[in-house]
Amino acid sequence: MTQFPEKLKDAYRHQRYHFVGKAGLVKPCRWLWRSLTTRGSEHCYKQRFYGIRSHRCVQFTPVPVCSEACLFCWRVQPADLGIKWDELAWSEFDDPATLIDLCVKEHKRILTGYGSNWKVNREMLREAMSPNHMTASLVGEPTMYGAERLSALFEEAFRRGFKTVFLVSNGTFPEVLSKLSVEPSQLYISLCAPNEETYLRICRPRIKDGWKRLSDSIELLKSFKCPTVIRMTLARGFNLKDTEGYSKLVLKGESTYVEPKAAMNVGYGFQTGRMKHENMPRHSEILEFSKELSNLTGYRMLDDVLKSGVVLMSRLEKPIRFD
Repeated sequence: MTQFPEKLKDAYRHQRYHFVGKAGLVKPCRWLWRSLTTRGSEHCYKQRFYGIRSHRCVQFTPVPVCSEACLFCWRVQPADLGIKWDELAWSEFDDPATLIDLCVKEHKRILTGYGSNWKVNREMLREAMSPNHMTASLVGEPTMYGAERLSALFEEAFRRGFKTVFLVSNGTFPEVLSKLSVEPSQLYISLCAPNEETYLRICRPRIKDGWKRLSDSIELLKSFKCPTVIRMTLARGFNLKDTEGYSKLVLKGESTYVEPKAAMNVGYGFQTGRMKHENMPRHSEILEFSKELSNLTGYRMLDDVLKSGVVLMSRLEKPIRFD
């Protein structure tokens, strides 16, 4: 086991992450707040694309550690604070059922504070108190939780009536993905480089053979029954290039969707100078990248959202929705 540095924990709390149990973290995303205060007119792109209601989503992570130190990541990284700490040695895990209990309880506790704001829609707030979607995409790498625990977490969430559970992974643990006995509702793999050289520069893996592991995870996508997504976080001057290299990996994975997305000026990635404002692409650049990728892969551009800087691509005529 490795102790979570107190200085790092304080920084997480300052960013309004809420610790639960031994290793869990919860934080309602900005789109939940925007949805509640605009009667749902503003919401996460996942609501527009897939029908995931922003105000009924619990954003969490089962582990506070990661196998990569991506330059664009919004989370506080130990190096940002001058801390030397081996995140790969983490071995504290909550039982899946307990983790769900604690995450939902804390999520609802946070929401109680929204009731005093006159802008918040009361009916939507009541719905928010009964979340029906969970997404493991907050901080850290959720596959470090292990295949058996992740499978049990999905099963338990579905048993409790959650309509969907999304899993977002950096793909560095293909051995975990290959051993899932219960699939999530939708699986994301982050592909943020067209080649190993760029991958090492922008994703800075802490794990040996990270590029090969990511490539193996991409290849695994075609074996999943649930919808799958290759997600690309793109930064000008770093990885917004070589669409041909990306296209080869997209064709290898045969994912249901591809989501090219602009690196956004949020969190520690930009605050600490890991990235600068000029590295954030304009939406027009993401659209142009997507057009080139479409020509190379046959994936059609189905939709895009300017505020999130994201494009939805697929070979389907329209996305599968979870309304």
